[in-house]
Amino acid sequence: MTTIVFIALAAFSSWLIAKSCDGFEDAADYLGRNMTEGTKGATINAVGSSMPELWVTFIYLFLFRDTTGFSGGIGTTAGSAVFNSMVIPSLVILAVLIKSSDTVIQVSKKVVLRDGLTLIFAELILIVTLGDTLYWYHGFMFMMIYVAYAIYIIIRHRINRNGNAQAHDETGEEENDEDDEEEFSGSKLKAFLTVNLTHAVLGNDEIKTSNATILLAVSTAYIATACWILVYACEHIGISLGIHGYFVAVILAAAASSVPDTILSIKDARKGNYDDAVSNALGSNIFDICFALGAPLFLYTVIFGPIVMPPEMINHIVELRILLLLLTIATFIAFLSFKKMTKGMAYLLLFMYSLFVLYVAGRAGEVGIANSVADMLHFIQGVIQ
Repeated sequence: MTTIVFIALAAFSSWLIAKSCDGFEDAADYLGRNMTEGTKGATINAVGSSMPELWVTFIYLFLFRDTTGFSGGIGTTAGSAVFNSMVIPSLVILAVLIKSSDTVIQVSKKVVLRDGLTLIFAELILIVTLGDTLYWYHGFMFMMIYVAYAIYIIIRHRINRNGNAQAHDETGEEENDEDDEEEFSGSKLKAFLTVNLTHAVLGNDEIKTSNATILLAVSTAYIATACWILVYACEHIGISLGIHGYFVAVILAAAASSVPDTILSIKDARKGNYDDAVSNALGSNIFDICFALGAPLFLYTVIFGPIVMPPEMINHIVELRILLLLLTIATFIAFLSFKKMTKGMAYLLLFMYSLFVLYVAGRAGEVGIANSVADMLHFIQGVIQ
């Protein structure tokens, strides 16, 4: 009965994250209205929708202040990266094609190459640099990788701005005009309590940079609260089931924290912004691996000193990092190989994610076949290093 209560609490936190994302999306759409296709998804949407992973990692580290905290943080970020790479594109494809089966979904190969190669590079660095002791410079290094990626995106945006940004600006203005015409009802207090954050912050005022920024901040605060609830629920689910909280984080916390990415990607795809939909998922992974993991690690080790990982936990984290890299490469190849995104591709990605979940569950229960796969992953780790 206790397990059911905490599962319900985790579900509530996921709902709260989802509702908070509505306000975040409105603010992100406005602030990124002048960006070229694929740029907004990889920057504003990706960073904003990855706030749950960032807060979850912060909460895990600073709440537990030991290796359990770090393992929960890396489990969430890596598990979320797998979810983003496979489940989100699948749901995007199915959401669009179920509504209109004759729609052709194509994503720019440049976007896939840009974000995919950056993600693979970041994951390789994650594999070869993190050992049994973690220092502040590990976190700093990962943050700098994301900073370099963001600078590149901004430079490319400025180069392409004269070409495509004008069309996006006109579209953004039209959408905002439509939104402005909508009249909200009810008090702002009720809006805050029901997590209608756009109404709570804007009311019937026209959206602009100042109140969009406030809306972004308020949405982030709600997301942070939801993440605290999520971490609390996941830890108690692990305790009630008698398994390490790391395994719960890899699946449950990762999926729940990926709700914003899922919502934003599906909405972008339904608008026909397929590049943004995919770059949001891939860009979120880059943010997760580099910043959502790097920033909490940097601050924690600066304040409390290095983190020393026990051998058993090192083994699990090694396996997760290698598996993340292999699945990312497989997804990357799939995106480049398919001329268009089809239901077949969606089912293939969902099948791969199902195998990932089964593997994690098998390792939690020390199932023989999962242990054999783990041995193979450790062998690959040795080859890479």
